[in-house]
Amino acid sequence: MADHHLAQINIARLRAPIDDPMVAEFVEGLDPINELADQSQGFVWRLQTDDGDATSIQAYDDELIIVNMSVWETADDLFNYVYRSGHVDFLRNRRGWFERLGESHMCLWWVPVGELPTVEHGRERLRLLQANGPTPQAFNFRSQFGPDERQIA
Repeated sequence: MADHHLAQINIARLRAPIDDPMVAEFVEGLDPINELADQSQGFVWRLQTDDGDATSIQAYDDELIIVNMSVWETADDLFNYVYRSGHVDFLRNRRGWFERLGESHMCLWWVPVGELPTVEHGRERLRLLQANGPTPQAFNFRSQFGPDERQIA
């Protein structure tokens, strides 16, 4: 049995406030996409409020930046959800809802089984990736490391 799970954070800057019609299609799609994640193989946890999503969590000073965090059993489980499920159709529409960020907006890292990351923990990992590039402490799908800190991709 594995002793680590994969944590992820990704941030996005909305083109308009969350209640603006410009991003209404994104907001309307949140429940089905989150339900798909919850039912996906290897899903462990996702950041959410009582509303069922994380759009009201203010992780940055910029109120247009939204945060998503989750934990998965393996990197393959997360990859399959993101790129090989109905989520990919949602992802294809991101340019209509989000501004392009000039730096890394998604980060992966390993956590001991049973440990859930905090938003501040995720922000710090993302800062590490932005400052240092991929390392065993903060990496991405293109440059992955295993829980043993060996590079695997």
